[in-house]
Amino acid sequence: MPLYLILLICSLFFPLALSFDRKVAFFRQWSSLIPSLLLTGAFFVIFDIWFAKRAIWGFNPDYHSGIVLAGLPLEEWFFFIVIPYASIFIHYVLIEYFPGKVLSDRVTTGITITLILVLALGILIHPGRSYTLVYLLLMIVVLVISSIMKNRLLNRFYISFLVILIPFIIVNGILTGSFIEGEVVWYNPEEISGIRLGTIPVEDFAYGFSMILINLMLMNCFRKQFKSNKDNQV
Repeated sequence: MPLYLILLICSLFFPLALSFDRKVAFFRQWSSLIPSLLLTGAFFVIFDIWFAKRAIWGFNPDYHSGIVLAGLPLEEWFFFIVIPYASIFIHYVLIEYFPGKVLSDRVTTGITITLILVLALGILIHPGRSYTLVYLLLMIVVLVISSIMKNRLLNRFYISFLVILIPFIIVNGILTGSFIEGEVVWYNPEEISGIRLGTIPVEDFAYGFSMILINLMLMNCFRKQFKSNKDNQV
């Protein structure tokens, strides 16, 4: 079994199995989660395909199934379902088991402004780097939109993301070459900043942060829409 597929199966197994836990009951979120995963996944796949065609990044055939669609291995398509699912599961587990762990509005705003400034600086000092530009800019846009929505999602998500980083670093570390002889995903060094945490390009943290947060924002929108439709039927 290819390594990439093994990583996805391991990432999904426990979150899916524990989705029916009585306290968390994550399966109840599926009605808003599934459309969010599909929409967000479609958005990110577009950039993935574009990056692959321009050789900004690529995938080592030694570590995936060999089934390639639009320049992406089959595992990469599943990535946008599995990884967000597992990450959002962690977010909801933390909400249920630690309901009081929420950052104040002042701290949240301070973190958001700091992140936006750091991301903007990263774009300025690394001009012409496509991967850097796209995902640092995307994270800025997502942070701004989330702040404008004033739903206090970031107050919880900043805490959740710190926990999500633990499995993220393990999985993404392996994908980018940690603990293995080669690398599952390679990057064109001229299209990234070159700053890495271990083997992980720093841009991947913006990538993961944005992907999960977009899903959570869409889930909130779908949940409100479903509730509104239900109320209108009463």
